Amino acid sequence: MAGAGPGRRENDVFYQLYELNHAAVQPLRAYADAMRLLYSNPLNPVAHTPLGRSIAAAAELFERTTRRYGKPSFGLTTTKIDWKTVAVEEKVVWSRPFCNLIHFERDLPVGRKPDPRLLIVAPMSGHYATLLRGTVEAMLPHCDVYITDWTDARMVPVAEGRFDLDDYIDYLIDIFHELGPDTHVIGVCQPAVPVLAAVSLMEAKGDPFSPTTMTLMGGPIDTRRNPTAVNLLAKKNGLQWFRDNVIMQVPWPEPGFGREVYPGFLQLSGFMGMNLDRHITAHKDFFLHLVKNDGDGAEKHRDFYDEYLAVMDLTAEFYLQTVDVVFLRHALPKGEMLHRGQPVDPKAIRSVALFTVEGENDDISGLGQTKAAHDLCSSIPTERRLHYVQPAVGHYGVFNGSRFRSEIVPRIVDFITSFGRNSASPAEKSSKRAKH
Repeated sequence: MAGAGPGRRENDVFYQLYELNHAAVQPLRAYADAMRLLYSNPLNPVAHTPLGRSIAAAAELFERTTRRYGKPSFGLTTTKIDWKTVAVEEKVVWSRPFCNLIHFERDLPVGRKPDPRLLIVAPMSGHYATLLRGTVEAMLPHCDVYITDWTDARMVPVAEGRFDLDDYIDYLIDIFHELGPDTHVIGVCQPAVPVLAAVSLMEAKGDPFSPTTMTLMGGPIDTRRNPTAVNLLAKKNGLQWFRDNVIMQVPWPEPGFGREVYPGFLQLSGFMGMNLDRHITAHKDFFLHLVKNDGDGAEKHRDFYDEYLAVMDLTAEFYLQTVDVVFLRHALPKGEMLHRGQPVDPKAIRSVALFTVEGENDDISGLGQTKAAHDLCSSIPTERRLHYVQPAVGHYGVFNGSRFRSEIVPRIVDFITSFGRNSASPAEKSSKRAKH
């Protein structure tokens, strides 16, 4: 790239070396997989011995820790509504180069009253939208669910143009217009800031497609409050350090060849490093589960890490702008955030009900960072603003897991139904679109 310094060029080579090493280990992975199949085959007498299971376990552990994990599928084909199982079909209902909007269309009985329309904004922070599979699954019995399915930047050709935080906000506004009035939105983690910004801009214009309710969960609204290791890292290094050290070009022959990105494997390395002991222990336990023939324990490990280790690249401009605006300048809580030159003022929000959710042990977005939205949205009447701290959960537990399903989901559903309006008829929706 023209103008790139020596450090940046070395970063590009580093990405290429990463790809080369991944390709170089492919024969070893194939050999390990063959050994796993051989020593786990029930027709092989050794497979029923501790030695055979140990060899198969070691082979699978090597294969899993050296593979590239592709984008997982949601795999949500049914849900239960009114104690009856109904079919669910995924449909892409809106598409742009960097995002698809997925609708989980439920096969409801004819004449049944429509459920609230819910948009779940998935994080664009290194993992795919399928990280929220449990969130979607938990909300399907209660809502007509849509989710933003962000595209891996390495798969988007350079010819499709840039994508930064301003574009992200524009995408959200377009999606609200696509879904129509009386839509409810949930922003999980990173999207809390752009969701709040998009709603602020829409409310300032009197946009009739502003969401009815806004739920922000474990998001970095004000990272000055109870800063975590992630926040301190950004503050310590500054924007230029990130530009020089973590931005790389997508190598050939990927579709996004030449695009500048923040690679997903770097983000994953950071997350793994924060809890390295826990991940080492988890893989050791996985090996022992396999040796003991504990299928349930091993399968839980596979399910979690198949999702956790599947990562995507982010465009450099989006990543750097987010670091600058959210983690370095704290532009939103300071009242200094701009969207294409226009001030982002959460005080403009008046008609949207606000619910914030935090985890007591969240080590990504510290306690109080999401709650800060209430101070910013001071024009929302107090009776239309709620806050909840879920005890004994970390960041992941804010939007997934047993406590999420049993304690957080009922509160979100109650919030949505308490402040929601009746869904507009197709005629009303068309009329509002024409006026807008």
